[in-house]
Amino acid sequence: MLLAGVLLAGTAVILGAWGAHGLAAVVDNNPAKLDTWDTAVLYQFMHALALLFAGLWSQAQPSPWPLRAGVCMGAGVLLFSGSLYLLVLDGPGWLGPVTPLGGLFMIAGWMCAAVGVITAKGGHG
Repeated sequence: MLLAGVLLAGTAVILGAWGAHGLAAVVDNNPAKLDTWDTAVLYQFMHALALLFAGLWSQAQPSPWPLRAGVCMGAGVLLFSGSLYLLVLDGPGWLGPVTPLGGLFMIAGWMCAAVGVITAKGGHG
């Protein structure tokens, strides 16, 4: 999970930089596509940090919930941000319905994290 978080964060920086400096020429300076790209980068970066947190949490406390949260969040990033990147670059239209599925995985990840906090040993949830 830690490696996934680090890799997703690093690639978010790379994709964000390319989005800021090179993407406009590829998408004919289309503001909607540039905004969509920025959304994909933002959600990737936020969930990369969450994966790092979940990885550290899983090392500190034996519980299945951080792993479940991390798996859901990782799948969510791949489906949500990945489909948006491809759609901006004129990927196949069937990817459109994949984006909300990725969002659902992200939400499921946060709900798993919530269950982990609530059920944590020590009762400080």
